[in-house]
Amino acid sequence: MTKVISLSNEAYQTLKDSKKPGESFSDVVLRVVKTKKKKSLLEFSGKWAGNDIDEVFAQIKKDREQSASRQVDLFK
Repeated sequence: MTKVISLSNEAYQTLKDSKKPGESFSDVVLRVVKTKKKKSLLEFSGKWAGNDIDEVFAQIKKDREQSASRQVDLFK
């Protein structure tokens, strides 16, 4: 079944530039989408390798404090 879709000129050109010899636009879309599979959160776990862990924790603490100050009571 064929579907008609609209693309911006930039999106069309990007898709066209991504085509390999003998590939259809459908082939390109499927190839690109299949390579963008969702990753398990476990793939990102492990020991911190950077030397800026104190800076990271400070930013997390700051972000949490800002988030907490924006909370509202929905049951008032």
